[in-house]
Amino acid sequence: MSWTEEKVAKLKELWGKGNTASQIAEIIGGISRNAVIGKAHRLNLSAKIKTRTAASSQNFNSSINEKNVQTKRGRRNKFKSLIIEKDFEPENPKQLEELDENSCKWPIGHPDEKSFYFCGRTSLKDFSYCKLHLLYAYQPKGKKEEVADKDEVPEFIEKKIKSA
Repeated sequence: MSWTEEKVAKLKELWGKGNTASQIAEIIGGISRNAVIGKAHRLNLSAKIKTRTAASSQNFNSSINEKNVQTKRGRRNKFKSLIIEKDFEPENPKQLEELDENSCKWPIGHPDEKSFYFCGRTSLKDFSYCKLHLLYAYQPKGKKEEVADKDEVPEFIEKKIKSA
């Protein structure tokens, strides 16, 4: 199959109207979708128009981004509400086999030691840790803190531990 001046003109017209390559191939007749795409690319038509599928995928991507922002805000607000609360239930030491989805999975000690266990307090919904250990684990994005020594416990966590 060869591209005639008439077919090229029809391709440019249909491509400019936003028709898909499959539709154009069907209208012109005797050519495949891939031939239409190849010719449009060689004519530099592909970068000049915005297809309907591209517009719909942008709407889809923007709706996903909005949902992600709402989810992130929800987690951050949950965390901020934890800092205000000061009541922590007592630790409930559990072995690995005893953990369930509602148990805090914060490890206490080193796994090689006989005294190793998991916190076992009630974990918060959507998190693996209890209120206290969530304060250790969660680091809010966007707030840079000074690098502290590994052995040094931040003051606000120290107060939480004392009040527990």
